[in-house]
Amino acid sequence: MEMKERYKSLVIIPAYNEERHIAYIVARIRWMNRCSEVLVIDDGSSDMTARKARFAGARVISHLFNMGYGVALQTGYKYAFEKDYDFLVQMDADGQHHPAYIPKMIDILEKKDADLVIGSRFIYGMMKGNTGLCRYSMDFSKRLGVMLFSFVTTKITGIRVTDPTSGYQALNRKAIGLFIQDFFPNDYPDSDMIITAHRSGLKVKEFPMIMFENRMGRSMHAGLKPVYYTFKMFLSLFMIHIRKRHMAALCQRSVFHGD
Repeated sequence: MEMKERYKSLVIIPAYNEERHIAYIVARIRWMNRCSEVLVIDDGSSDMTARKARFAGARVISHLFNMGYGVALQTGYKYAFEKDYDFLVQMDADGQHHPAYIPKMIDILEKKDADLVIGSRFIYGMMKGNTGLCRYSMDFSKRLGVMLFSFVTTKITGIRVTDPTSGYQALNRKAIGLFIQDFFPNDYPDSDMIITAHRSGLKVKEFPMIMFENRMGRSMHAGLKPVYYTFKMFLSLFMIHIRKRHMAALCQRSVFHGD
């Protein structure tokens, strides 16, 4: 499935010390999605992530030092907004996300069925035909955290959200315009940004997919980070409640309506 040429689409990949897999990931994206350009945001890597990404055909923006996952994502959002891309897909650099879903997610945006599409590991309606992909699993503590914030996000928005921590998402220009604002977090943009998008009047929709296991065995939520993550996320949700009126006003700004 290819997208119409009149739309400009960009795939962004935040990456930190991902030299082992970044070239393979970029090459697969470019081979399977010829209509999308690829941008790798090298977040202060000390290895050859940037060089290998360029060699594979990606554009690369490099941070001078590690600034955090959220900052790397927002660098990609700002680039996409400034360069007038219509659609953006964000993927992780650890090999978990299959690029075959990119045109399907963008198709949802193109049809205006959603402004923000979230790839969910926990909806299996599309398992049939995905030969070679495996069912995603995680340890109990992580799954419990996902279930907790899934419940909170669903309760607040009234939309069923099964995978609020998914890093595989697609955004149109309205969503990109929202996420380039100063309140975007510099570490873990998860449930808080889904709720922010909903309260800003954007349409949020989940898309079922199957993901690979984490090949590197690394996680942004390793060690004591889950404790910090839980505290930070509840604090962020509280701040969203305070910003509720500001969100309504922000939606009226022209920055959201670049399409």
